[in-house]
Amino acid sequence: MQPNETAAIPIRGEIRNGRFEVKEQVEAALEKVRPALQRDGGDVELVEVTEDGVVKVRLQGACQGCPMAQQTLQMGIERVIKEMVPEVKTVEAVA
Repeated sequence: MQPNETAAIPIRGEIRNGRFEVKEQVEAALEKVRPALQRDGGDVELVEVTEDGVVKVRLQGACQGCPMAQQTLQMGIERVIKEMVPEVKTVEAVA
Protein backbone atom coordinates (compact mmCIF):
# COMPACT_ATOMS: atom_id res chain seq x y z
CA MET A 1 0.00 0.00 0.00
CA GLN A 2 1.26 3.45 -0.86
CA PRO A 3 1.72 6.06 1.92
CA ASN A 4 -1.33 8.11 0.84
CA GLU A 5 -3.65 5.14 0.30
CA THR A 6 -6.23 4.21 2.90
CA ALA A 7 -7.13 0.67 3.83
CA ALA A 8 -10.70 -0.50 3.53
CA ILE A 9 -12.61 -0.29 6.79
CA PRO A 10 -13.05 -3.77 8.23
CA ILE A 11 -16.64 -5.01 8.47
CA ARG A 12 -16.38 -4.95 12.26
CA GLY A 13 -15.67 -1.23 12.27
CA GLU A 14 -12.89 1.25 12.04
CA ILE A 15 -9.89 0.80 14.31
CA ARG A 16 -9.00 3.88 16.33
CA ASN A 17 -6.34 4.09 18.98
CA GLY A 18 -5.90 0.31 18.98
CA ARG A 19 -9.54 -0.60 19.76
CA PHE A 20 -12.73 -1.13 17.80
CA GLU A 21 -15.33 1.58 18.01
CA VAL A 22 -18.28 -0.53 19.10
CA LYS A 23 -20.87 2.20 18.54
CA GLU A 24 -19.80 2.57 14.91
CA GLN A 25 -19.95 -1.20 14.46
CA VAL A 26 -23.48 -1.27 15.87
CA GLU A 27 -24.52 1.57 13.53
CA ALA A 28 -23.15 -0.43 10.59
CA ALA A 29 -25.14 -3.48 11.71
CA LEU A 30 -28.30 -1.39 11.99
CA GLU A 31 -27.76 -0.17 8.44
CA LYS A 32 -27.95 -3.82 7.33
CA VAL A 33 -31.35 -4.43 8.98
CA ARG A 34 -32.84 -0.99 8.40
CA PRO A 35 -34.01 -1.61 4.78
CA ALA A 36 -36.13 -4.60 5.86
CA LEU A 37 -37.72 -2.56 8.65
CA GLN A 38 -38.38 0.36 6.33
CA ARG A 39 -40.07 -1.89 3.76
CA ASP A 40 -42.69 -2.60 6.43
CA GLY A 41 -43.00 1.06 7.46
CA GLY A 42 -40.74 0.88 10.49
CA ASP A 43 -37.26 1.91 11.51
CA VAL A 44 -34.78 1.65 14.37
CA GLU A 45 -32.74 4.31 16.16
CA LEU A 46 -29.60 3.64 18.19
CA VAL A 47 -30.05 5.19 21.63
CA GLU A 48 -27.04 3.93 23.57
CA VAL A 49 -24.28 1.34 23.73
CA THR A 50 -23.26 0.70 27.33
CA GLU A 51 -19.79 -0.28 28.47
CA ASP A 52 -21.07 -3.69 29.54
CA GLY A 53 -22.27 -4.58 26.02
CA VAL A 54 -25.94 -3.61 26.16
CA VAL A 55 -27.32 -1.94 23.04
CA LYS A 56 -30.43 0.19 23.53
CA VAL A 57 -32.55 0.95 20.48
CA ARG A 58 -35.83 2.72 19.83
CA LEU A 59 -38.22 1.10 17.40
CA GLN A 60 -40.01 3.63 15.22
CA GLY A 61 -42.90 3.88 12.80
CA ALA A 62 -44.86 0.68 12.25
CA CYS A 63 -42.49 -1.15 14.60
CA GLN A 64 -43.82 0.80 17.60
CA GLY A 65 -46.56 -1.25 19.20
CA CYS A 66 -46.38 -3.99 16.57
CA PRO A 67 -47.25 -7.41 18.03
CA MET A 68 -44.16 -8.83 16.29
CA ALA A 69 -41.79 -6.13 17.57
CA GLN A 70 -40.15 -8.35 20.21
CA GLN A 71 -39.50 -11.08 17.66
CA THR A 72 -38.13 -8.53 15.19
CA LEU A 73 -35.86 -7.19 17.92
CA GLN A 74 -34.49 -10.59 18.95
CA MET A 75 -34.46 -12.60 15.72
CA GLY A 76 -33.60 -9.75 13.39
CA ILE A 77 -31.91 -6.75 14.96
CA GLU A 78 -30.14 -8.47 17.87
CA ARG A 79 -29.00 -11.44 15.76
CA VAL A 80 -27.36 -9.22 13.12
CA ILE A 81 -25.75 -6.92 15.70
CA LYS A 82 -24.29 -9.85 17.64
CA GLU A 83 -22.96 -11.46 14.46
CA MET A 84 -21.19 -8.24 13.46
CA VAL A 85 -20.24 -7.05 16.96
CA PRO A 86 -19.38 -9.97 19.26
CA GLU A 87 -18.80 -7.54 22.16
CA VAL A 88 -22.56 -6.96 22.35
CA LYS A 89 -24.28 -9.07 25.01
CA THR A 90 -27.91 -8.05 24.47
CA VAL A 91 -30.15 -5.59 22.61
CA GLU A 92 -33.02 -3.85 24.41
CA ALA A 93 -35.85 -1.70 23.11
CA VAL A 94 -36.52 1.55 24.97
CA ALA A 95 -39.49 3.88 24.73
